[in-house]
Amino acid sequence: MTSPETLGPKVFGIAGWKNSGKTGLAVRLVTELTRRGYRVSTVKHAHHDFDIDKVGADSFRHREAGAHEVTIVSGTRYAIMHELRGAPEPSFPEILARLAPCDLVLIEGYKREPIPKIEARRLESSNREPLAPTDPHIIAIAADHPVDDSGLVVFDLDDTLAIADFIERTTGLRRPD
Repeated sequence: MTSPETLGPKVFGIAGWKNSGKTGLAVRLVTELTRRGYRVSTVKHAHHDFDIDKVGADSFRHREAGAHEVTIVSGTRYAIMHELRGAPEPSFPEILARLAPCDLVLIEGYKREPIPKIEARRLESSNREPLAPTDPHIIAIAADHPVDDSGLVVFDLDDTLAIADFIERTTGLRRPD
């Protein structure tokens, strides 16, 4: 018999084009779901080179010197930066395997992964082409404008409570006692 721990955390995604409201929705959902007692982790996929380190900081200097991984640890938090150094980007399952145990992993980005997700849409988005028609894993839409041609559940982009309820139902999350 398989225990829930061996199945890994529940995973739910937020997909959308640049400036579609993904990050704002993710932040509001993390706030709400942690308020409900869940331990939530997040993964954000960036399509561009990014750096979380400041030029001149000791950890930046370690990376620049060629360190494969740099870990910064304090009494408040720790962070591990892993340099690919020409290696391929890790797969989605490899990233999930590196996370500490939690109740839910909320994914921002990874548009093409076969996970249940909600599509964020804003009129101010850089691209307004709907993703849902070509992605069977998009099971709902959150938009700042009327959407009436999708056949999917549609939420107001700012209705965080209803979207959090939907994620609970969809993933089978059970509130901690």
